[in-house]
Amino acid sequence: MTLDKNLHKLKRMVKYNDEILNDVFQVLSDPTRREIIRRLAVGEMTVMNLAKPFEMSLPAVSKHLKVLEKAGLVSVRKEGTYRYYYLNPNVVDNAHEWLMDLRKFWTAQVFNLEHFLDNQSKED
Repeated sequence: MTLDKNLHKLKRMVKYNDEILNDVFQVLSDPTRREIIRRLAVGEMTVMNLAKPFEMSLPAVSKHLKVLEKAGLVSVRKEGTYRYYYLNPNVVDNAHEWLMDLRKFWTAQVFNLEHFLDNQSKED
């Protein structure tokens, strides 16, 4: 596959919702939020349970959860006076799909480079 075809494939990736992807990657750049995501991957939790391993106040953890919720990475379910947070896999799936498309692009680029270099060495 030529470089032009690969660049065309990469441009098609722009069709993903850039605003959502920007939010997801910005939110996931924070190590505390990534840890919250890891903990929620086990199952839904209250703020109190989520806050246990962190050396920060409950309001600070709540702020992180609000950021995650605004980005669509987590959702909340209210039951009585408790709020249970859980992962929203759809947003994560979109980011994963974008990354996989990027990986396919670069894998093809490396393959093409290897092929080119093999042909060059045979000609020399």
